[in-house]
Parts: sequence; C-alpha cells; structure tokens
Amino acid sequence: MMGLLETAISGSARRTSHSHVVNELGKAIIGGTYPVGSILPGDSELAARFHVSRTVLREAMKTLSAKGLIVARARIGTRVTERSEWNLFDADVLTWHLERGVDRTFLVHLSEMRLSFEPYAAGLAAERAGPETARRLLRLAGDMASAPSHEELILADLRFHLAVLQASENPFMYGVGTLIEAALVAAFGLSSPNVPSRELERIGASHKAIAEAIARGDAEAASKTMREVILTGRAQALDRIDEKGG
Repeated sequence: MMGLLETAISGSARRTSHSHVVNELGKAIIGGTYPVGSILPGDSELAARFHVSRTVLREAMKTLSAKGLIVARARIGTRVTERSEWNLFDADVLTWHLERGVDRTFLVHLSEMRLSFEPYAAGLAAERAGPETARRLLRLAGDMASAPSHEELILADLRFHLAVLQASENPFMYGVGTLIEAALVAAFGLSSPNVPSRELERIGASHKAIAEAIARGDAEAASKTMREVILTGRAQALDRIDEKGG
C-alpha cells in the first residue's frame, strides 16, 4: 500500500502503454468527459488516439471493465456504467476521483466510511495487540510529532493508521486501507506545506492517545479516540475547502 500517497507526493507515476490507456480513459470517465450511459469511441479510433495496438487496447478495456467503469455490449459498443457500479475501493478509481478535485461530498463520504470501520479496528487492536505491536504504535505516533516535513507527516500518519488495522488481526480491515490512504491524499492536497510545531504536537498527542489505549487494552477508549481523530481531521479538511471556495 501507499501507492496513492507516494504518487501524490512525487507528482508522477511510471506508465506502460497499457496503464497509460487505462489512466487516460479512467480519468475521462470519472471526470465526465465520457458521461454515465455514453458510448466510448470505437477500437480503431482509440487505438489510433493512443498509438497502441488492438491487443493493448483490449487489455486496457478489460481492466476498466474489472473496475466497474464500462461494459461491452454486442452491436452497441462499450458503455460507461452507472456510478453505483464503480469500484470505489480500487486504488486507481480513487486516484482519478482525487485528481478530478476533492469536494465536500467526497470528503464526507470518505470520512463516513472510515468511521464505519476504523474505531472498531482500534477496539479490536486493544483486545488483540501484544506488547511489541503496542510499542510500534507508540513509535509511529512519535514519528508524527517529530516529522521534519509535511510529506513525512502524512506518510507517518498513514503508517500509523495501517498499523492499527494490522493490529486488529482482521485481514478484511487491512483490505480497506486504500480508503484511509485516499483521505490522507486529499488532506495532502488541501493542507499547507508548512505545519506549525504546535500542530505537529497536537497530531502526535492525539495518535499517541490511541496507541496508549491500545497498549493498556482499553478497547472503548481506543475506539472513542480514533473516532475523535477522524472527525477532527474531517472538520479541518472541510474548513480548508470552504476557504478555497470548493
């Protein structure tokens, strides 16, 4: 994991011919260039546009279909599916949404999903984590308080939250970690690159409180504190959107 965040920080991603076609068409669909229900251009036109073979184009279409964005129909063509069919857990689909631009609705929906599983995961971690895991979480919280840059802060934040999911010892929890990463990518794009030291201390302290609750096996406190961290982060992100007029 961390592919979304690393790409957001570096501003680039390595592309093959296949991934280039997938990326460009995926962004065009998510961005509304090809609206829901519309028919994509034919294979010949797309192959010429992207300078790829029919084989590469077909594989790209299979990838987009697997992500729920398109469906091929005989004698009709390739149609853009309803948004309800898009796989929003897919890292690429989330990336294309983020590149389109983050709005209030997207952030609220993302935070609602996080609230549905992260506090519970923190509670499970408190019940199941051993001393070594608890010490690691405390170290990760400390990394956030002493992060030397905005980028390192966001990366440390992601490592902490993914570590909590791992500490829950439920593989399904870790499987939805891309949603946390998407939320932090959004935060990275919205927040100032210069984080005041007092804000670093606050962030570190709030995550340290989660780690300490897990370390002492207090599931209720771990869950409650995780919920507060998510809600605080959401409120700050929404304030920044309002400031930018988004």
